[in-house]
Amino acid sequence: MAWRSRFGVAPASAEICWSAYSLAGQERLRKWYRLSERTLERIRALVQKGEVRVSAHGYDELAADEVQIRDVVEGLASAVVIEDYPEYSKGPCVLVLQRDGADRPVHVVWGIPAGRETPAVVVTAYCPDPTKWDETWQRRRR
Repeated sequence: MAWRSRFGVAPASAEICWSAYSLAGQERLRKWYRLSERTLERIRALVQKGEVRVSAHGYDELAADEVQIRDVVEGLASAVVIEDYPEYSKGPCVLVLQRDGADRPVHVVWGIPAGRETPAVVVTAYCPDPTKWDETWQRRRR
């Protein structure tokens, strides 16, 4: 065979290698989903307790796209995770897709400051650019 395992010998079959790779990949994917759901659930719990702040940049972006903070807070219940950064240096954060009061798609980055348990922070929020995102608003165009 043209390739070797990390032990220097060819595997018994490519199928066995693919199965092991797939299982490892599946486990990484499951871990990512658990972490992303944990970040979002932590933020939802903080918002439910009223522990919410909006960054200065967040206010600027909300105003630029004429999105109401009330819509962002209320829309968190139905938010869908797009990207999650549970180990980000400034604190865990998550990019979610939400809808505003006019049913427009809105991307919101929610975070929790590093080393703290509270508050939930709207880091930024914007109406996604259709030239940069697919029709579901969940995948970047290449």
